[in-house]
Amino acid sequence: MKKLFVSVIVLAMLSGCAFIYRQPVHQGNLLETRQVDQLEVGMTRRQVMVLLGSPSVADPFHQDRWDYVSSQRRGRGEMEVKNLTVRFDGDVVSGWEGEYFQDQNQTLAREMGRFGNLPRERGR
Repeated sequence: MKKLFVSVIVLAMLSGCAFIYRQPVHQGNLLETRQVDQLEVGMTRRQVMVLLGSPSVADPFHQDRWDYVSSQRRGRGEMEVKNLTVRFDGDVVSGWEGEYFQDQNQTLAREMGRFGNLPRERGR
């Protein structure tokens, strides 16, 4: 009887590990669609930095490109990574390619607001 009781307790403790909440993890650059839509061929590096922010990767060996990398993991799922690459010819944009988490900043703000680590906006 004692072995059965101990076995049930151990089984209950181990099965409880599967139900632990995992907070979503977001890292990197969160870009908005309206910002990326404003990219134009011929913009300067400074204009791109003002529009999109600092790139997460500015490789000194490939100075003709900036990479805006972002990743997210929700729960126990796989890490999802997206990369938007802006290419330069000298100091001006020659093109861009890749993908990004579109408009994740609003979703992230709602999620993080649940945890109380973002300031609340007044008047809402």
